[in-house]
Amino acid sequence: MSYFSQTAYDIRLEWGLAAVENLAADVECVVIIDVMSFSSCVSIAADRGALLFPYPWKDSSAIEYAREKQAEAANFDRRFSGKGFSLSPHSLLKLEAGKRLVLPSPNGSAITFKAKAGNASIFCASLRNLQATAQACQAFSNILIVPCGEKWADGTLRPALEDLYAAGGLAAQLQALSAEKALSPEAQAAAAVYRGTPANQLRECASAQELIERGFAADVELCLENDVSPLACQLIDDAFTGISSGKTRLISGP
Repeated sequence: MSYFSQTAYDIRLEWGLAAVENLAADVECVVIIDVMSFSSCVSIAADRGALLFPYPWKDSSAIEYAREKQAEAANFDRRFSGKGFSLSPHSLLKLEAGKRLVLPSPNGSAITFKAKAGNASIFCASLRNLQATAQACQAFSNILIVPCGEKWADGTLRPALEDLYAAGGLAAQLQALSAEKALSPEAQAAAAVYRGTPANQLRECASAQELIERGFAADVELCLENDVSPLACQLIDDAFTGISSGKTRLISGP
């Protein structure tokens, strides 16, 4: 599958779980992007000083995994009212520093779990911390950006504009920081989407409209905040934690 590998380029981009399965073994760094809402949850948790453990399954095994990690399992259903935490970014604004939270998610968490099987350093990026993520990742020789997308009712991948936009923003910022890094055609196309799409149009995209109709307009606003966090989010010892520029832990690559 060498024609799909993008190995001639330093900054690569491909969608979803298959990207990690097929391309992650050839890079030093993987950046997972799921704007609405896993990546935004990770960023908010990091800003609050919490540790967020991704977990792919919304069942009783998540509770057992939380026990193993001496953590609390988030609610399986998205909610921002009442007690507890969920995949709603708004619910995580109540996190306290030092909190350990397992966040079940069949998308961003599942792709993170798959990426853990390799040797690459793993980051999670959202619109909230694109600049911080680019600064943290620029030291890596080659990077795979993975927009997660969403799923249709039949479980197939639905490429999502907000993820493509954020992935393109990260690609553009990485190239701006390291002009010698070459973007694959896929990464270049995403960067063009980022440069050519007014940010306020993201409120009209399918993912945003779905959340708004379900009563999660406040989540949409949090997810669309641009570069409000100074922290990149790196997976360290099974949990995403916030790191300042220059604090990246380099993990030996393939």
